[in-house]
Amino acid sequence: MSEQKKLSIHEDWVVVILGALIILLSIAGLLLPVPVFGWKNTAELSAEVFSATNLQNILLQFVFVIIIAIIGAVLSGKSILSNLKTFPVVYVLTIVALVIAGNSEIKYLGLEAVIFSLLIGLLIGNFLKLPEWFKSALSTELFVKIGLVLLGTGVIFSDILKAGSLGLIQALVVVLSVWYFAFWLCKKMKIDDELTMMISSAVSICGVSAAIATSGAIKGDSKKLSYVISMVLITAIPMMIFMPYIARYFGFPQEVTGAWLGGSIDTTGAVVASGTLVGEEALKISTIVKFSQNVLLGIAAFAISVYWTYTQHPAGKDKASKPTLKVIWERFPKFVIGFIAASLLFSFFVPAETTAVVKGSLKNLQGLWFALAFTSIGLETNFKDLFSQNSKKPLYAFLIAQGFNIIITLIIAFLLFS
Repeated sequence: MSEQKKLSIHEDWVVVILGALIILLSIAGLLLPVPVFGWKNTAELSAEVFSATNLQNILLQFVFVIIIAIIGAVLSGKSILSNLKTFPVVYVLTIVALVIAGNSEIKYLGLEAVIFSLLIGLLIGNFLKLPEWFKSALSTELFVKIGLVLLGTGVIFSDILKAGSLGLIQALVVVLSVWYFAFWLCKKMKIDDELTMMISSAVSICGVSAAIATSGAIKGDSKKLSYVISMVLITAIPMMIFMPYIARYFGFPQEVTGAWLGGSIDTTGAVVASGTLVGEEALKISTIVKFSQNVLLGIAAFAISVYWTYTQHPAGKDKASKPTLKVIWERFPKFVIGFIAASLLFSFFVPAETTAVVKGSLKNLQGLWFALAFTSIGLETNFKDLFSQNSKKPLYAFLIAQGFNIIITLIIAFLLFS
């Protein structure tokens, strides 16, 4: 009887509620101080990162996010006790990753905190035998989707207009052509449908966020998602380092180089880092192009959810078996509504002065939720299980599609920006 009375809301709606709560609390004035993680040497590490004030800010942040996580557990009908046992561990490991990523030399290389979150999680998850109750209590998708809703607060329509038509044209052409090529290639290589959708979106749109959004739209397997995320992060590093030097060697104009970097490299941090290696104009254009691709995330998630419903729903000659609007709505990832609503709110309703005040806190929380999710992904991923399920075909498909992405984006960049 007690089980029947337990509150249980679909996780996507829980995410919308939690995302709205965080945003409204920020607008109302509840702004968490942003902890400092930047350091150059051990003296700065001790004086800045491990100072009493900063540790207090980290603790205050922990209290806030664990309360949000517990509310999420209550709304979705999950165990509060399990959350209380697992969340502090995930948080501490994530803070370790943020401290490592805060080193000035690491920052110069453009390595984001999520990379270290994933690596730390993978090391612990694969070298230590974690109990099954711990793994099952991890709220990976909840953390990821909260981060995606908060990401919407930074997608401002006025910025899109400022970015100019060229950035949007390139984003549309690249996304459509690369997505279709990757999809066609995966089908030719007989890769399963879930991996096909995730790989196509990750290569063509915006890497990790696109893979996560696609996984949510098709209700994909978390192990397959972590496999795609690993490929994105691993390939982003050499692309970030070598592409600027290739552009410099061949004497590409900065505008063309920026458009090439922004359209090819999958993670925003790596785009910024590579653009910085080239110059100010390249950095500006690369950011605009990457931003334009990020804008397409919500639209793509909606289109993918509709496509997935029509292709995966049992269909036959009987019209009754054909997917209806009700089925599409049931399968549609509701967290996308939160993403779009956040974007509309900050584009047209929140005053610019308020946005300037709250954006730092919201950006920090967005990054934190993503980092928590990557730590969780690492903890619940076992490489042995992963590679026993997936052959090397997905990796080959990803690399070939990424190569196509690099070439087609360079051609379009020259046509539009030279």
